[in-house]
Amino acid sequence: MNIEADAMRYDDKAQTSVFTGNVVLTKGTIVMRGARLQVRQNEQGEQFGEIQGEAGKRAFFRQKREGVNEFIEGESETIEYDSKTDSVRFLRRAEMRRLIGARTQDEVYGSVIVYDNKTEVYTVDGAQSGLPSAAPGQRVHVVLPPRVRPAASAAASAAAPRLKPSGAMGASGGSAAK
Repeated sequence: MNIEADAMRYDDKAQTSVFTGNVVLTKGTIVMRGARLQVRQNEQGEQFGEIQGEAGKRAFFRQKREGVNEFIEGESETIEYDSKTDSVRFLRRAEMRRLIGARTQDEVYGSVIVYDNKTEVYTVDGAQSGLPSAAPGQRVHVVLPPRVRPAASAAASAAAPRLKPSGAMGASGGSAAK
């Protein structure tokens, strides 16, 4: 794990580090950015991080999915990452996108979004009780564009009949019956 920040405070007894000011965390294909990051590690070496955005802004998370050219990225006021469960939680004003290459495939918005990288499942709650800034009655919003299947499109065009040009208008290509 590599972390850059303007300042850092380490508590040996609690095994926590708090980074503040333009925080950028990278761990493998994970990138997290925000104003404040708290990281702790347990005896097994599993890491837990909570990053917060600046006042009025959101923190950022991005991770490449294993074995495919896809990314999960999102923003929210607070983002929690758990290396033990390989999951990320976006809390308050949450937005998550699934990108194929640079193209957005899915977008989801809500109060709380939880993405489980192991099972590749995500859940979205509009307004979950217990969160101080969850707006009552907020609903989940999802944008699912049609899926583009380049292999299927190429196969369909290859299977289409090809027209052959005729030498002249009205020529049938055979001998004319008289």
